[in-house]
Parts: sequence; structure tokens; C-alpha cells
Amino acid sequence: MRRRLPLIFFLFLTCLGAFSATAGSVTWTGWISDAKCGAKMTGYCAQSCIKAGEKPVFVTAEKQVVTITNPEMTKGHEGQRVTVNGNLENGSLTITAIESADKH
Repeated sequence: MRRRLPLIFFLFLTCLGAFSATAGSVTWTGWISDAKCGAKMTGYCAQSCIKAGEKPVFVTAEKQVVTITNPEMTKGHEGQRVTVNGNLENGSLTITAIESADKH
């Protein structure tokens, strides 16, 4: 049993790390893009596509595309670099606060 204890501890930490990566409170800086273009486009293209009916998504600095459960929070930030606070659950982001990351 003593030989297995380090292995059990390692597996526990691995599972805990995987869980925390998929759920919990997050603060990210990235861009509001659209589901069609994802990490490829921001700015005017994202604004146009969202206006045409595409769903907004959040693109992290690492170019990871995250779906948004409450897209109404992104209104006015389409195509912009933003900082979001929210909750990540099952790979989807529920935004609790959003602000422009390019403050002058």
C-alpha cells in the first residue's frame, strides 16, 4: 500500500487539475469574436458577422475559442479586446463583468 500511495496522490492531483481547468471563476483578457471566424478574425469582421446573426465567442490570448452562455453581455464589445470575469463550466463561459482592455 505504501508503494501505491504516491501514485494515488498523483492521480488525485491530476484529476483535481483537470476539474479546475474546466470549472470555476476566471478572469481573462482576449477578444470578442464570432462563432464562424473564431480566432481568425476580430474587429470589423466580428462586428459584421455578429450583426448578421453569428453568435459571439470569447477568444483567449492563446487563441482558444470559448462559447459564451450569455451573449447579451458582449453587446457593444463586438470585435474588441476585453477583460472578462466569469464562470467557466463545461467549456462555456458565463460572463459576470466585461470591460474594454484598451483603456486610454
